[in-house]
Amino acid sequence: MKKFDFKNIKVRKVTVDQLDDRMLLVNLYSTQILTLIIGFVWVLFQGRNIFQLFSIPTNYEFLIWGVGFALVVLGVDLLISRFVPEEVSDDGGVNERIFGNRPLWHIALISLIVSICEELLFRGALQHAIGAYWTSILFAAIHVRYLRHWIPTGLVFAISYGLGWIMMTTGTIWAPIVAHFLVDFIMGCIIRFRREK
Repeated sequence: MKKFDFKNIKVRKVTVDQLDDRMLLVNLYSTQILTLIIGFVWVLFQGRNIFQLFSIPTNYEFLIWGVGFALVVLGVDLLISRFVPEEVSDDGGVNERIFGNRPLWHIALISLIVSICEELLFRGALQHAIGAYWTSILFAAIHVRYLRHWIPTGLVFAISYGLGWIMMTTGTIWAPIVAHFLVDFIMGCIIRFRREK
């Protein structure tokens, strides 16, 4: 039986342009699966019930909060894109590559998976452990593609803090999931149809 040689593993930096579409999707979905697993395990280690965390409230106030927050985020993003040079908010072309050629159903699927997985980890597990402020710092840090410029980094932090706040206000994880989904889906559609023009 042949042994695996760990000494011969080579790690190199790869840009988004060097990935083909299949590899980009594999990377996206595998990181979301990892995020889901970490969030799920962390919630269980906290001694909390995952089904209770994801129980849908009987009133629909969380939808108003989620949709309202998403509209505020999209409005702020629209203002930033109008008055701030594009290179200041550049993410290295990642969002363009992810959403640029996708059909609407796939943009919706990606947005749904990302919103559920990330909100489970950040709002469901982390925020419960360390609070909304430190959770938002970590949320901004994992969105590493934005860290080169202070405006998108600050915006990601503010969005994360807002998502934490609407979860505390509504008492349900579904409010930030709805907001996160709508922001990703609408921004994905904007990228998709802007490219088509």
